[in-house]
Amino acid sequence: MTASIKGLSDVEDLRELAELFAAVWGRPGEPPISSDVLKALAHSGNYVFGAYVDGKLAGGLIGWFGGLPPHDLHLHSHILGVIPGNEAHGLGFELKQHQRRWCLDRGVKVIEWTTDPLVRRNVYFNLTKLGAQATAYLTNVYGVMADGINAGEESDRLVISWRLESVSAEAAAAGRSAEPGLDELMLDGAVTALSVGPAGEPVVTEVAPIARVLLCRVPEDIVALRRSDPILSRAWRSAARKTIGGAIDAGYEVSGATRTGWYVLESRL
Repeated sequence: MTASIKGLSDVEDLRELAELFAAVWGRPGEPPISSDVLKALAHSGNYVFGAYVDGKLAGGLIGWFGGLPPHDLHLHSHILGVIPGNEAHGLGFELKQHQRRWCLDRGVKVIEWTTDPLVRRNVYFNLTKLGAQATAYLTNVYGVMADGINAGEESDRLVISWRLESVSAEAAAAGRSAEPGLDELMLDGAVTALSVGPAGEPVVTEVAPIARVLLCRVPEDIVALRRSDPILSRAWRSAARKTIGGAIDAGYEVSGATRTGWYVLESRL
């Protein structure tokens, strides 16, 4: 898919973008960020862009500058939303690559954002398709969520750090991203810390603290699981917090993820 991506500053365009975000997050009429805040962000030189397909707004991405300039300046990428039917055609990837180029043109070398560690398609997109890394695990950072996708869920999040000039980011931008090779990692001594049991339950395995590489798997569709079995969904939140969050706190970095839901965590010690 080739979209027309343009910066938005007109009030009506920003209202349309806010309503698109509201629809994506399952809260029509209650956008996660209002058009007046979007106007302030655009006016102050931040990243507020929409993607148009056949002349219609199909997605949007916003972010603002954060960190402590000049040595820790980065862009905080806050919301990426694409209307249903466009995700599989690469619109999200186009928007993120546009954001990457926009930052590099302004001397900004890092973009950061957060993502739910249990939504495997997002983790795969961030870590493999974009070539970013997960550097921290935040527990219930936004409190209990109220939107149509996450209602009632605690908001554990991974901090994603996208180092825009890294080898992995440049390879991903050129379409050369590759999934981690699980068979090779296992032959090299990788240890499974979290897996999916026969009934879809989380299986946590205690591992030695000296393992160089850990593997953790999350369920296929946590959003559907929240609706069909909230108790099991909460069990997965607890298991991910213990294994993925615990490993990151112990000095591991999430270096990659597979389309089938496997995390690869490598020790930085």
